[in-house]
Amino acid sequence: METGDGASRFRFLFFSFYVFMTVVYEDNHIIVVNKAPSEIVQGDKTGDEALSETVKRYLKEKYSKPGNVFLGVVHRLDRPVSGLVVFAKTSKALARLNEMFRSGEIKKSYWALVKNVPEKPEGELVHYLVRNEKQNKSYAYDREVPRSKKAVLHYRLIGRSENYCLLEVDLKTGRHHQIRCQLAKMGCPIKGDLKYGFPRSNPDGSISLHARKITFIHPVSKEKIELTAPVPDDNLWRSFCSDK
Repeated sequence: METGDGASRFRFLFFSFYVFMTVVYEDNHIIVVNKAPSEIVQGDKTGDEALSETVKRYLKEKYSKPGNVFLGVVHRLDRPVSGLVVFAKTSKALARLNEMFRSGEIKKSYWALVKNVPEKPEGELVHYLVRNEKQNKSYAYDREVPRSKKAVLHYRLIGRSENYCLLEVDLKTGRHHQIRCQLAKMGCPIKGDLKYGFPRSNPDGSISLHARKITFIHPVSKEKIELTAPVPDDNLWRSFCSDK
């Protein structure tokens, strides 16, 4: 089963208690939503409602479920990042999806808006990242250093405007702030990402990084799932996606 921006039969909106959520795909075992910038996937010390709780409430109301609703968090996106997030609706799907993420069977593609033009229009970045827990930040090195983890991604320049470039990024590994850190190391910090060297914040506190596509084999039915998330609703993003 393949879906894209035009697959409206798999996308609908949930509006309840002033919460607006886009469901991109749902079946008996999984649900995939398009996370808005500023949403947190799981609860943290801020006390803000997590996307996982919003999804639980949606499932409880849609199916009139009594008691608690099972929902497994399979992976996360940084709070200022938008795009596709996969949740498991059953324990069987959760266990299998967790293993698929660990083994790299799930392919994720991101879009990033950057100010600077990369030296090469396409390439692979290999760095060794060290995470600083206190700063909630990762640092990239060209060689292996103590406590570092190897990070690999492939990028491709797919669009340009007068002021910005659009990069498509395919992750080969999943490290803390990997895309943000590696693109900044390349000299292309993501628009709005003050933590990694962009000079100005975005008005809404987001960074211009979007989890655009995800492809995987369904953990239960074994059919191919390919999903695409609409970009955030602002003029700059829309100007880049009109022909894609």
